Amino acid sequence: MTDSPVMLEIQRASDDTALPEAADLERWVRAALDDIGQPVELVIRIVDEEEGRELNDRYRGKNKPTNVLSFPFEAPPEVESHHLGDLVICASVVSREAGEQRKVLNDHWAHLVVHGLLHLRGYDHQTEEEAQLMESRERTILQELGIEDPYRQIDEVEQG
Repeated sequence: MTDSPVMLEIQRASDDTALPEAADLERWVRAALDDIGQPVELVIRIVDEEEGRELNDRYRGKNKPTNVLSFPFEAPPEVESHHLGDLVICASVVSREAGEQRKVLNDHWAHLVVHGLLHLRGYDHQTEEEAQLMESRERTILQELGIEDPYRQIDEVEQG
């Protein structure tokens, strides 16, 4: 895992009681940043559906909560910053998806943290090629964490 300093701020703005431990969030963040080679600052904000819906509507034009939103930060050229960006994760959506997809809740949290961080690092899934590249990177990171391929589980549930 990365030896580069990671400054992680965790904001818990959710009443959900089934939230991951700070140590787990930090472990997942470090795994997704393993190859970054520089100090990183990051905020993870865990929200309820109302805030998740508001942010998704404001920034993506979708009036419903979503699992994870990524807000990359780009400092002005004259400002030195190690802030990578912010992740906003809606706890109830994560819990609901984990149940629907028959996933271990903490594994699904790990996947969404990794997924969001890859977005902050410039990965995307707008085209098939981009999606394959991003999903491959996700699979590798999650495998290193001892977590099953999240896309295989989704495929099995959809076919089942």
